[in-house]
Amino acid sequence: MLDQDPIETKEWLEALASVIREEGAERAAYLLRQVLGFASKNGINMGGERTTPYVNTIPPEAEPAFPGDEEIEERIKALLRWNAIAMVLRANKTSSELGGHLATYASAATLYETGFNHFFHGANDNHGGDLLFIQGHASPGIYARAFLEGRITEEQLDNFRQEVDGKGISSYPHPWLMPEFWQFPTVSMGLGPIQAIYQARFLKYLENRELAKTDGRKVWAFCGDGEMDEPESIGAITVASREKLDNLIFVINCNLQRLDGPVRGNSKIVQELEGLFQGAGWNIIKVIWDRNWDPLLAQDSKGLLRQQMMDTIDGEYQNIAAKNGSYFREEFFGKNPELKSLVAHLSDEELKALKRGGHDIKKVYAAYAAAVKHKGQPTVILIKTVKGFGLGEVGEAQNITHQLKKLSYENLIAYRDRFKLPISDEEMQKIPFYRPPKDSPEMQYIQAKRKALGGYLPSRRTQSKSYNVPKLEAFDALLKGSGDREISTTMAFVRFINVVVKDKEIGKYVVPIIPDESRTFGMEGMFRQLGIYSWEGQKYRPVDADQVMPYHEDKKGQILQEGLNEAGAFCSWMAAGTSYSISNVPMIPFYIYYSMFGYQRVGDLVWAAGDMQARGFVLGATAGRTTLAGEGLQHQDGHNLLMFAFVPNCIAYDPTYNYELAVIMQDGLRRMYKEQENIFYYITLMNENYLHPEMPKGAEEGIIKGMYLLKPASAKAKQKIQLLGSGTILREVIAAAELLEKDFGIGADIWSVTSFSELRREALDVERYNQLHPTQKAKESYVTTCLKDRPGPVVAATDYIRLNADQIRAFVPQKYVVLGTDGYGRSDTRAQLRHFFEVNKYYIAVAALKALADQGDLPAAKVTEAIKKYKIDPEKPSPVTV
Repeated sequence: MLDQDPIETKEWLEALASVIREEGAERAAYLLRQVLGFASKNGINMGGERTTPYVNTIPPEAEPAFPGDEEIEERIKALLRWNAIAMVLRANKTSSELGGHLATYASAATLYETGFNHFFHGANDNHGGDLLFIQGHASPGIYARAFLEGRITEEQLDNFRQEVDGKGISSYPHPWLMPEFWQFPTVSMGLGPIQAIYQARFLKYLENRELAKTDGRKVWAFCGDGEMDEPESIGAITVASREKLDNLIFVINCNLQRLDGPVRGNSKIVQELEGLFQGAGWNIIKVIWDRNWDPLLAQDSKGLLRQQMMDTIDGEYQNIAAKNGSYFREEFFGKNPELKSLVAHLSDEELKALKRGGHDIKKVYAAYAAAVKHKGQPTVILIKTVKGFGLGEVGEAQNITHQLKKLSYENLIAYRDRFKLPISDEEMQKIPFYRPPKDSPEMQYIQAKRKALGGYLPSRRTQSKSYNVPKLEAFDALLKGSGDREISTTMAFVRFINVVVKDKEIGKYVVPIIPDESRTFGMEGMFRQLGIYSWEGQKYRPVDADQVMPYHEDKKGQILQEGLNEAGAFCSWMAAGTSYSISNVPMIPFYIYYSMFGYQRVGDLVWAAGDMQARGFVLGATAGRTTLAGEGLQHQDGHNLLMFAFVPNCIAYDPTYNYELAVIMQDGLRRMYKEQENIFYYITLMNENYLHPEMPKGAEEGIIKGMYLLKPASAKAKQKIQLLGSGTILREVIAAAELLEKDFGIGADIWSVTSFSELRREALDVERYNQLHPTQKAKESYVTTCLKDRPGPVVAATDYIRLNADQIRAFVPQKYVVLGTDGYGRSDTRAQLRHFFEVNKYYIAVAALKALADQGDLPAAKVTEAIKKYKIDPEKPSPVTV
């Protein structure tokens, strides 16, 4: 609303300015809180206002001096924008299939360049290096900078998005494909912001635990305003304020456009985001207008201009950016005669030159400088820009800008002239890349700035120090079995991790991560032993303080207890799992949670973890469709094991016994932390208690490869069959073998399959070798070698959908029958669930008999006999039926 008494308003503001000047901002903030409190007591409703006027947060008089050469930096930006454009256009001349993006970097060039020239620290002996979460669609501009720096060749630029032959560079940030360049995969919208929060938090964790010096390192997350609609972008922002992550800076490029149109055509995204982050407790800096607006705002004694700025909605701001100065004059300033007179002295061209703040290097510098100095809060910088800035009428602020991949010759000439590029008309036909001579002011400037800041970014460390991990004998208690005691593999895991955390070399690097189920998983004993990490320690006496295993928070605590937050917990796992690269300190994360809330809840992050080469263990507890008794459909997991196995560098196992788990995890420690392999593990754990035998002699190799002979058939049996089982259903397979021998005289070789997916991967490699080496002696897959000389058909049963065991069908030389738990779960006992899903010992025995009958080795009547004997109802509805 308009100011009814500007003189009184001015007096109040002058009084506040005097307090700030004489007594400081803290005193001014105290007085404002007192005034607001008094207003509330007297019934004055402020309407929940959480936004400030639609102007820059930092006034001109508070801006620091700009320490760079603005003219050179503007020339460098023009070159970067050009090379980014040329990269995409040249790629699309090669093939229209390749695509690429022009508009994002065009919009954000000043945001990145201000950081690269003045703020982003590279890693060196004196500084651990800043972390950059770069918008994926801005990758051409980042490559363009690396080209000027001499880190990327012209040939690589010319092979943008053409990687198969090894000469090209990635479409987006992909550490897996460019392991020494990109730090984080970010193009899947929303993943950058949430990862940034937990990376910043993990840097504090390392510092507080005295494992690494991370003070002074900043995490910069560059996001788009449209990207902030993703739940992952904003779902953890209160974590950042609660943990006082003043090492975290969000830079949100508010160009007011998403992929297909306005972000908020009918309102204002900057104000919406300000209110959101204000409520979450962040420090907020807005950069809305460039310096050319400052004189106009200074003359705005009645607040007319500020009011018009606030009243104009984003859809109209997009129109103003896309159209000429005349439209700007009439549709923005022309709404009020006094306002129109404010700009009467400006031509239409000068009006058009009134830019948004994100294109003014001095305004952006001031915001960044304030952000890096701020203490006690994370900072979000809301910077307004134009999407496709510099691309002219064909691509500036147009709804189609995001998809723009081609520019006409005339458009290119116009761009060249606008930014004064030294490229002739004739050369322009070829869309050339341009790099000035090494001794040019631009090249010397860009190198000097990066040298002063410690080195190039983005840049990624691929190797770190190796650890000597405990030998398998260290886990002897698990290898020897459980004796007369029934325990779960979840408890076996706890025993394993207790051994590891006590190891003198690697114990302190272990990071147990739990959403909110420590007691469910039997891990509460670690509370006192290791402590739960809290940046502020424990300020209260816990209700269970007098008990043996109280809830214990500690500033140096080792456990990350994340609450009901699988996405956040997995981001903590990613931060720990990449610490070898990020901080040169290999950490060993063990993230345990209900398996059902696995890949299906955080799948995009899991895939990103594979891309960024995270290392560590993910433990899916209460795994399997029938092991979690009573809780029903939404808790019973019959598929996440397969979903993790989809990730190329994820090693997935479904062990049954203590010793299998110990062998797998010890080998994982060796591979990841001694050999530094870029893999991670998904391992299922069950909460079902049963007896665990001692490890058979020589079983280690088969456990790792994926299967081994647990128990051979009786030599007396005349007929034999091969039974495969994994996880908790292996025990049903063993029981089925007993039924077959007792009731039908059929002997069964019992195989424990720890990983169908590992068996399949090895078999596919063998198949490929044989296909491409037709004249060489054919190799044989491990699974084929195991089964080829064994008599009888093969029957496999697991607690997962049939696709799990079906993975090896092509490599099983005999008839192959698979049982699994397809369909929705039910609430009931384990025995009832296994009957329902038809994976109990009776169904396995019947499946074995039917397989023998199909081969003519047994009369079909014997199968009918078994069905009756085991009281199986042939007309029972299928569990798969919907």
